[in-house]
Amino acid sequence: MPRPPARVLTVPALALGTLLTVTSCGALGPEPAAKTPASAAPSASATGAAPSPASAPALTEAQAQAALITEADLGEPWAATRGAATWRDSMLKATTRKADCRRLLDSLYAEQFFGPDARTRAVTGLDDDWDGAQIRYQVVDHPAKEVDRTLAWLKSLPRKCAEFTAVNATGRTQYAKVFEMELPEAGDARQALRMGLAVANPDGDWTTLTLDLAVVRVGGDVIVFTNGGLGEVPGDATWATAEVGAQRLAEVRRQGRAQV
Repeated sequence: MPRPPARVLTVPALALGTLLTVTSCGALGPEPAAKTPASAAPSASATGAAPSPASAPALTEAQAQAALITEADLGEPWAATRGAATWRDSMLKATTRKADCRRLLDSLYAEQFFGPDARTRAVTGLDDDWDGAQIRYQVVDHPAKEVDRTLAWLKSLPRKCAEFTAVNATGRTQYAKVFEMELPEAGDARQALRMGLAVANPDGDWTTLTLDLAVVRVGGDVIVFTNGGLGEVPGDATWATAEVGAQRLAEVRRQGRAQV
């Protein structure tokens, strides 16, 4: 049975109120849904998994591809992507006066989260055929110190960008909220946030985008992904993606060390 559509707003004052409802749902942990097979008890700790040696050999191209998640990991209704969602250009291509919030929007739109020196080793995408959500997933090679600096920056955003406005490419104002989001005890360090963007349509209705951003470092490698859509975006898919992805990357790294 299809899930209910995202709520529709009627006035700007209600935009932030509805974003509060939409983005806080699932922001502190996974939802008890049967949509994803992977599950784990929530934890608020930023670290806790056994450290993975950062000195492991760099992943080969084949190993990076093997570390990607697939639709089989998440189950129905996830499938291989059919291309970038249209809301990427219409809502993420936007600017704001707040430097950190502008950096967040630019990073989400360009899918570049660690600066020009980071090396993206493998990329994949998955589509939710029920609600239209989309996961964009990367395996990245970047020094652990630099990744941890980005994690600290992400952790600051629910305070720095708790509420802000941005102007999209068509000149319309978008209302945004950012919340911290909990992840499972995966990898060596991790951070996630949930952002909501609401924009008024010419007909007076509102469009709301909900977007999760998660980063998990496993030794000297990192997974980073977004999970977003204009309909329902349950936090359980974000939780499971982080958990399964970190486990797979750790296993690929172990196999790589064993082959050296």
